[in-house]
Amino acid sequence: MVSRALWKGQLRLSLVSIPVEVFSATKTGARFAFRQIHEPSGKPVHYDKVVDGIGPVDTDEIVKGYEYESGKYVLLEPEEIDAVKLETKKTLELVQFVDASEISPIYYDKPYYVVPSDDLAEDAYRVVRDALRKSGKVGLGQLTLRGREYIAAIKPCGDGLLLETLHYADELRKADPMFHGLSGKTSDDDLLEVATALINKKTAPFDATTFKDNYSTALKDLVQRKLKGKKAKIEVDDEEDTGKRGDNVVDLMSALKKSLEGGGEKASGTKAAPKKAPPKKAATPKKKSA
Repeated sequence: MVSRALWKGQLRLSLVSIPVEVFSATKTGARFAFRQIHEPSGKPVHYDKVVDGIGPVDTDEIVKGYEYESGKYVLLEPEEIDAVKLETKKTLELVQFVDASEISPIYYDKPYYVVPSDDLAEDAYRVVRDALRKSGKVGLGQLTLRGREYIAAIKPCGDGLLLETLHYADELRKADPMFHGLSGKTSDDDLLEVATALINKKTAPFDATTFKDNYSTALKDLVQRKLKGKKAKIEVDDEEDTGKRGDNVVDLMSALKKSLEGGGEKASGTKAAPKKAPPKKAATPKKKSA
């Protein structure tokens, strides 16, 4: 089953615009996860949104605030945030191309698949993919995703395109303070030769399937062993648990040539909580017979 697109818009290369959709390339559900349980009652622990001195509050009473001074906030309504006009909300324009080796791995954040929105977009999509592969370049641009604007790197990936979000320079810590205490001495030649020979001996094509998550496997085995017992198992009423959860490129070649000649550039709802059944009336005690 194909997941829901996280972003829909235009991938633009100068005068060429390609309707595309962006999907997450990773699965969070594949990781082993625990749920916190209140041991005395055996019930799952829930987290409420709480205000000091008031207690739990409703979600519809919460707005976003920016702390401009310590303890002082400017409040922003969702409509005001949505009204901020950014072209990158609907358009990812490739404004620069670099060699992949020029981007340090520390900048890479998260991968996404980019696919054409329809059959009519495939020709232009394929040209961009093959041109990137032939040139050995990575395309750079920006897009707004999940409430923030990212640097985006576009590169070929199999039959399609991969988008990787990049960190901004000011998001990264400087390495110098971390490595400051390391000596500037060079390695011993004999030791270096042995280490290099060992690296060459263990060099092979990358295959992610050769690596297994041994920790998750061990935890799953532990769970299976515990399931055979009786003391570690609890059962929660599902009802009780969930009730609180609350126009395509007409002439691609013409557009590409004009671009090369410098012809031009360029909703969510909250599910209502189920109604609770009215409390049962206490039974009226029978009168004792005289």
